[in-house]
Amino acid sequence: MRKFLIVQTAFIGDVVLATALAEKLYVYYPHSQIDFLVRKGNESLLDGHPFVKKVWVWDKKKNKSLNLIKLAIQVRSEAYDDVINVQRFFSSGILTLLSGAKNTRGFATNPLSAFFRLVKPHCITAQGKLHEVVRNQQLIHDITDEHYAKPRLYPSSADEEKVQYLATQPYICCAPGSVWFTKRYPIAHWIAFLKEIPQNLNVYFIGAKTDIGLVDELIVASGNKKAENWCGKLSFLESTALMGKSDMNFVNDSAPLHFASAINAPVTALFCSTVPAFGFGPLSDRSIMMETPEKLTCRPCGVHGWKKCPLNHFKCGHTILPERLVAIVNER
Repeated sequence: MRKFLIVQTAFIGDVVLATALAEKLYVYYPHSQIDFLVRKGNESLLDGHPFVKKVWVWDKKKNKSLNLIKLAIQVRSEAYDDVINVQRFFSSGILTLLSGAKNTRGFATNPLSAFFRLVKPHCITAQGKLHEVVRNQQLIHDITDEHYAKPRLYPSSADEEKVQYLATQPYICCAPGSVWFTKRYPIAHWIAFLKEIPQNLNVYFIGAKTDIGLVDELIVASGNKKAENWCGKLSFLESTALMGKSDMNFVNDSAPLHFASAINAPVTALFCSTVPAFGFGPLSDRSIMMETPEKLTCRPCGVHGWKKCPLNHFKCGHTILPERLVAIVNER
């Protein structure tokens, strides 16, 4: 039996996209062992995954280096045949090399890539042509094929039941949060959007606990009586289940975008300071990518976004008018 370990210790959305590797490997090696290694806090994304046997968790917040070494020793004891490292930092390179795997696979941008057995380029540019799932699957082309699989999450029946009563009438989901300010659609536009959509349509806001205050503010300001704040109240997979039944999901360039891709839910992705060409766009059958119509020489200003607009105008967000979102709701 061949044993695979997929390493992705970055953020929530990155782990979701890496699940496409498990999907692809399972097609070619249905009797293999496919495991994941993620940072603490992201492990619940893989709950109930039918193709993933074991999830290793690295606690990066406390005793980071000590935990890394302990984890590496445990991983080595599994005697993996292939370690597929899609993370591009030194720490994941250490884990990969200490694993003792026969085949170590990773990107040239990892500082320790010179010691990997198979290395592929990883290039993110505003003129990019490859989605991140395609870039990741280049690492296994030699043992599968060149066609890419989509990411997938598997909400359980309990996850579905948790949100079932919310889905008795038509609704949309909105995820206005992001770690980065310049990835967030402007709050004033969210308020205008809530005011202009049909007032009998249920609106469920999803996100982290840190988004609660933001969403409370915009719901109150909009006066929309059908909008509900579910931020911090649903798990990753419960949120995914809710998005799966939604008429449309309005999201920033953030983790919920990839939740939608992983369950093939309809999605409208709002790209403010970042661009789809970076390779993190939606993959659902019904995907709408919304960007500013203006030719801004300052956009994109970075891959991840900023805590504030570097030029203090945030035109990339403000010029995506809420009327465009309202039109999508009316066409649903």
